[in-house]
Amino acid sequence: MSSFPLPVRVAAGLAATAVEQARHLPTTLLGLPVTVASQALQASMRVQQQITELAIKGDEALAVLRTPEEQPAWATFDEDEPEAPAAESSLIAEYDELTLPQLRGRLRSFGEAELAELLAHEQQHEQRPEFLRMLKNRLERLRDE
Repeated sequence: MSSFPLPVRVAAGLAATAVEQARHLPTTLLGLPVTVASQALQASMRVQQQITELAIKGDEALAVLRTPEEQPAWATFDEDEPEAPAAESSLIAEYDELTLPQLRGRLRSFGEAELAELLAHEQQHEQRPEFLRMLKNRLERLRDE
């Protein structure tokens, strides 16, 4: 087999590639709008990034001319906020989380005033018979002692 000169082989390769690309053209055309949109979005994002970088450099350059505020108006700290009044005591908050067996276990640790507070809370809110009975009995025993 004789070897063709390089320009002839390159021309034949170009022709074969052109035929292959022509066969793939219908599928390439379907994806073309998505590709174009993707490239446009990428270019837009690059421009936005460059603008942001320039703005940051501008802020740094202009920062020398500006005196900083002592405390910006938008900055608030915990100690600046007025304290919200507690809606209920921590005893009530803990009590609301207790199950009946847990209350039974802690019942002896409460004093008369705490038991009266818990009983009043239970009567006003949940009104669970087992809890009411347990609190009343303990309060009566404590007052009898």
